[in-house]
Amino acid sequence: MARKTPPDRLSQLVECATRVFIAQGYRRTQMADIADALGVAKGTVYLYVESKEALFDLVVRCADGDHPLPAPTALPLQTPPPGSTVAYVRERLAANQDIPALTAALASARVRDVRTELEGIVGHLYDTLARHRRAIKLLDRSAPDHPQLAALWYDGTRGVIHNALVRYLQARIRRGLLCPVPDVAIAARMFLETVVSWAVHRHWDPHPQPMEEAIVRASVLQFVVRALVLPAGSRGRHTRAEGGLR
Repeated sequence: MARKTPPDRLSQLVECATRVFIAQGYRRTQMADIADALGVAKGTVYLYVESKEALFDLVVRCADGDHPLPAPTALPLQTPPPGSTVAYVRERLAANQDIPALTAALASARVRDVRTELEGIVGHLYDTLARHRRAIKLLDRSAPDHPQLAALWYDGTRGVIHNALVRYLQARIRRGLLCPVPDVAIAARMFLETVVSWAVHRHWDPHPQPMEEAIVRASVLQFVVRALVLPAGSRGRHTRAEGGLR
């Protein structure tokens, strides 16, 4: 009697392939590695995808559940045309690189409460990164083997967010609302990497500690805000002579 294929086999394949690509990177990963992780023969994997390129493209699209799994009639997935995966990643990153609270703060000429404003920025940034953490980790791990993907993430999205944080910190420091720092670009990078580390990378810690997501988020928010916001009585004292946004 023929063995029945589990109805969720494709989702299991995506899950296993995501883990293996993240653990080993794109170049080192072989189809046999993914088959072993899934507990099937290598030939079974080829019932779903034509090649490693097709599987990587599928994983990139479906890693965080933002893209529906293909219908059974579309299987096995064919090797995507050159540049197709990069084009999808470019489109997805462009759609998710805006941090609404940060964009609003940069556009605002008036600050009612800098602490609340900064809490909103940290919270939005954390939530955006956490929501896409598997895709981000996949890009981060595969970057050495995919220079185009690396450029999209590091120079594109991460660079765009970093530059926006630099402009924000400069504006609020000039107004005496945030603490002066030795170098604004470095402070913005520390801000960003702190959030990325806890929203994304901690989930792949080789020696993880049990942590509740809500407590982690609250702790990151408190840490960054307390590091940057001046006490209420000190605000305005550090404003530069040339002034700033008014």
